[in-house]
Amino acid sequence: MIVFAIVIPILAAAALVVLIAAYRRREVRSVTGRLSRRTQRRDRRSRLAEAAEPTPPTGRQVERAAVLARRQPGDLPAFPSADDEDWTPPDPEEVGVTRRQFLNRSIVGFMGLSLTGFGAAILGFLWPPFVTGFGAVINAGTVEGLKTQVRDENGFLKLPEGRMWVTEYPEGALASAREVYSPAVLGGMEAGLVALYWKCPHLGCTVPECVSSQWFECPCHGSKYNQVGEKRGGPAPRGMDHFATSVNDRGEFLVDTGRIIQGSPIGTNTTNQEAQGAHCIGEASE
Repeated sequence: MIVFAIVIPILAAAALVVLIAAYRRREVRSVTGRLSRRTQRRDRRSRLAEAAEPTPPTGRQVERAAVLARRQPGDLPAFPSADDEDWTPPDPEEVGVTRRQFLNRSIVGFMGLSLTGFGAAILGFLWPPFVTGFGAVINAGTVEGLKTQVRDENGFLKLPEGRMWVTEYPEGALASAREVYSPAVLGGMEAGLVALYWKCPHLGCTVPECVSSQWFECPCHGSKYNQVGEKRGGPAPRGMDHFATSVNDRGEFLVDTGRIIQGSPIGTNTTNQEAQGAHCIGEASE
């Protein structure tokens, strides 16, 4: 990403330099190859005046005169010379910008502006955006405060801004969890909490809690998960997905909702939690 962010603006600047150089060459050609009507009339008058004056010697005549001078120093042919004309400064109105110059400058300016906008768009695409809410790191609050809220909500705390469920993870199951889960998830589990993405990994339905069974139960196809998101039944291909979690020095629970960790494989049951009561959704086959 960093290499693209450096190379692309350099290429855009090089292209702009090439366009400006090409424009300057065309401008010079247009200036030297296009004359106004007033200048053309003045040139015609000058040619008519020169036609009435003696013709200046040609190069061959000058060379012949030099040869004769070496042979006969005292007898050199005389060549008529035309008087030099006084230089007249051009009229500022005639030196003004021509239509071709105006069009050339407009085209080059538009292309330069387009390249600048294109480069800015690429930089904006490569530059990491400032994200809040879902997709960003969310400070859910202190660990102890979250545990209290989870218990007040009958074991399931729903945080809509992060599209997640927060539940408690039992300390006695940590030994089994370390054999299954990645460090990105274990950081929260060791603090006693898990953050689960509330979408079912089967077909993406939002999974609600079932207070009576103390499980998550998907209403779409009947997939069931225990309180920490491990699959216990239904057609889902794995357990509920987790968010990467950590705890900072102030004891705050941080959830990275831009980093989704795939759920545990089928058959994982680190907490050995069975249904606590009746299921909210009927039984579904695998």
